[in-house]
Amino acid sequence: MMHCGRFTLDLTRPLVMGILNVTPDSFSDGGRFDSLSRALEHAKKLLAEGADLLDIGGESTRPNAAFVSPEEEMERVLPVLQRLQDCGVPLSLDTRRTEVMRAALEIGVDLINDVSALEDRGALALLTGCSAGICLMHKQGNPDTMQHDPQYRDVVAEVGGYLTRRVELCLTAGIARARLLIDPGFGFGKTLAHNLALLRALPALEAEAGVPLLVGMSRKTMLGTMTGETVPAERLGASVAVAMEAARRGAAIVRVHDVKATRQALQVLEALQQD
Repeated sequence: MMHCGRFTLDLTRPLVMGILNVTPDSFSDGGRFDSLSRALEHAKKLLAEGADLLDIGGESTRPNAAFVSPEEEMERVLPVLQRLQDCGVPLSLDTRRTEVMRAALEIGVDLINDVSALEDRGALALLTGCSAGICLMHKQGNPDTMQHDPQYRDVVAEVGGYLTRRVELCLTAGIARARLLIDPGFGFGKTLAHNLALLRALPALEAEAGVPLLVGMSRKTMLGTMTGETVPAERLGASVAVAMEAARRGAAIVRVHDVKATRQALQVLEALQQD
């Protein structure tokens, strides 16, 4: 079980986190849901398709993304969070900034999904004093540089070591283990070879850190590299395949654009795994 703000999540089956980007420039759906009305309509669609959580983001962290001020990020996400308070599932905020986290926690957010693993000044102390769940993600570099020839001696050892250290830091600060998730950060300063190595190593990463895994590979460039599909929205089949494989390898939560198709695949996986 995971403690996640107002909710307690049963992780005995993989959960589906629906992506809601309220940005003009996210790599796959930027500009489609960057008004309050369109964002709420898409949230309604994700919920109808069976999303177990909603992940709301106001800053694109795609490779070469432009800078967004914390003020602009808050203008994008806070009204959406306010309107979705009674939607019936945990609300996750995809942010790496302490001041945005603080404002969202005052409104009511159940999970902080941080690509910087609480490295921003004050983030750890802020999260220590609340009940929200926390996802700690690994990245190499920043969005504007992270895909400029990323290098590792041993990507599994380095990513696993970093995430384990961040978990230990949280535990030492007084954050309960039951509030924590880790994310290897597919595509965040990784080549295709790095991403595939991490996917194969998911069970080892979970065992080392001692907390459940959140995995997000939906529509990413790594899938286009493998399939030759250059349009992110056309990578549905590949996205479902890697979500199903991540779940098979132990991911507790898969973060996806295509909730309905992913849920169907996970239902098939569940049936196959039954005795």
